[in-house]
Amino acid sequence: MATTTMSPREHRQVALDFLTASDEEFERGDVLQGAEKLWGAAAHAVMAAAQQREWPHESHRSLKNATMNLSEEAEDPLIDAYFLAAEKFHRHFYHDSMEDWERDADRPKVHDFVQRVLALS
Repeated sequence: MATTTMSPREHRQVALDFLTASDEEFERGDVLQGAEKLWGAAAHAVMAAAQQREWPHESHRSLKNATMNLSEEAEDPLIDAYFLAAEKFHRHFYHDSMEDWERDADRPKVHDFVQRVLALS
């Protein structure tokens, strides 16, 4: 489904579904799919909040900008910081670039990021 046709509510649900699917992929040992679904959860959470505010949300850059704006709006620097963890999982999908310890340390940050952003949408 194209993001331009999805409502904020649908983006929220996709974000939550991807969080669950990511955990399942990691449990099965498919860390690349788990990483990409974790990124997808983060991206859809930002899309939900950005769409509600009528901010651009159709590119990686616009998601990054929306995240910085959300972090400022909520006065929550962890939103911006944890988006960086989500971006690492996105890179990992393409480059298999994260160490096991790094994945273990950053997965909870992305889960927290999604919850923080969804609370703003």
